Amino acid sequence: MRQHRRTTRILGSLLLVTAAGAFAVGAGPAGGTPAGDTPTPLGRVIPAPASVKTGGAPYRITDSTRIHVDDSREARRIGTYLADVLRPSTGYRIPVTDRQGIGIRLKLGSKDASLGDEGYRLDSGRHGVTITARKPAGLFHGVQTLRQLLPAAVEKDSVQPGPWLVAGGTIKDTPRYGWRGAMLDVSRHFFTVDQVKRYIDQLALYKVNKLHLHLSDDQGWRIAIDSWPRLATYGGSTQVGGGPGGHYTKADYKEIVRYASSRYLEVVPEIDMPGHTNAALASYAELNCDGVAPPLYTGTEVGFSSLCVNKDVTYDFVDDVIRELAALTPGRYLHIGGDEAHSTSHDDYVKFMDRVQPVVAKYGKTVIGWHQLTGATPAKGALAQYWGLDRTSAAEKERVAAAARAGTGLILSPADRVYLDMKYTEDTPLGLSWAGLVEVKRSYDWDPGTYLPGAPGSAVKGVEAPLWTETIVTPANIDYMAFPRLPGVAELGWSPAATHDWDAYKVRLAAQGPRWDALGIGYYRSPQVPWTAAG
Repeated sequence: MRQHRRTTRILGSLLLVTAAGAFAVGAGPAGGTPAGDTPTPLGRVIPAPASVKTGGAPYRITDSTRIHVDDSREARRIGTYLADVLRPSTGYRIPVTDRQGIGIRLKLGSKDASLGDEGYRLDSGRHGVTITARKPAGLFHGVQTLRQLLPAAVEKDSVQPGPWLVAGGTIKDTPRYGWRGAMLDVSRHFFTVDQVKRYIDQLALYKVNKLHLHLSDDQGWRIAIDSWPRLATYGGSTQVGGGPGGHYTKADYKEIVRYASSRYLEVVPEIDMPGHTNAALASYAELNCDGVAPPLYTGTEVGFSSLCVNKDVTYDFVDDVIRELAALTPGRYLHIGGDEAHSTSHDDYVKFMDRVQPVVAKYGKTVIGWHQLTGATPAKGALAQYWGLDRTSAAEKERVAAAARAGTGLILSPADRVYLDMKYTEDTPLGLSWAGLVEVKRSYDWDPGTYLPGAPGSAVKGVEAPLWTETIVTPANIDYMAFPRLPGVAELGWSPAATHDWDAYKVRLAAQGPRWDALGIGYYRSPQVPWTAAG
């Protein structure tokens, strides 16, 4: 999956929340819209909404606008988050109040069961905007839609001229899939807590709800484990190219989890094993079959390392790591890797997975593994993350499809479609090309529901865009490789299949350019996209 994987500014002050509700924005003047002021059409957002009905006068945010919230902590947090986005650019006070009135209104507890846990309804007209949801995540997603309906300048941190119009009409929106993820590899190159938070804010704008953190690999171990302290202090002391590396303390990791939760993202930690383990093997000699610790590794080759499957200490190690990581992780899942274990025999691989998967369950988590897990026996309820290519052998695809037919859920991450570290073109200065060149259209123009032959559509839980970091060193590198491809993957996960149309999508994507400019996101200006002059 990797050589296979080998060889500024944050989206507003999102101090937001865990809440469930709805909200409405302050009322605009009765005088209507001045000639020449054209609000963003309701359907020009990413991901494409499930249902859009246009009509009626737009709402104008003015210095009298208030955000009205339910009398709940969650709705108030989301309202405060929205106010923090709006205040710098509009220059307005925009109070958040639980007194009802005209303006922007956020309402939780909708009785509309069809909205589910993440859906919302947005109604806009002359006298206000109301966002309604059953649960806090839906309310938050509705706020992200409202942001995109406002001019891109709303994202700036200095006062802009406006006007601040929201087109009239109704959006009713629910996600196609429950898993809409992005993976960040912090092992090849380490990223700080603040840098991860910045990426979380970018993901939240496009309704991504899973942050998969690749916390260990040959080049670095990035999470403190009290019972095996050298994993972080020694195993985390370097990175690709020999830089200083780094690791997260348990407090650091908890802060990432907290921040992600406030944006309604669930953190999915990954400890890759039995391969991709050189950092662990270098830290503790007893984890090696010959009892000799290898040197730390700063290159980009894969497939050369393996835990010693036949040693009891290996499973003491695995139990301790999973126990401590599970205790830090409130989410449902723990990813155990399992890819590119070329130095582990098939029989040993099966033996290892048979012993490790029950450990994950023992500590209350559900197993996820890369799709090589289907070469063993996936645990009941496990998810397999497919990272194969269009050209992957029919036999390998059928093995994964057979596991799906037997009940294993699938997360689709085809490397030649959604690996964000693949070069766009031969001239792309960053990234790798082992899976192929992945321009924006190729990344978007496929259907997760029918992608894997023989796999039932019901087995597909969603999509995820991994970003491996062999060549990715800075947040600016992340921006350039993730944008503009990431929003398309988010749309594949959220929007109904009927909305997927490249010719329409590329126009909506082009309209995001000025927003990324306002947010300080330096993106790849693909010639496939009709970017606006300002974008």
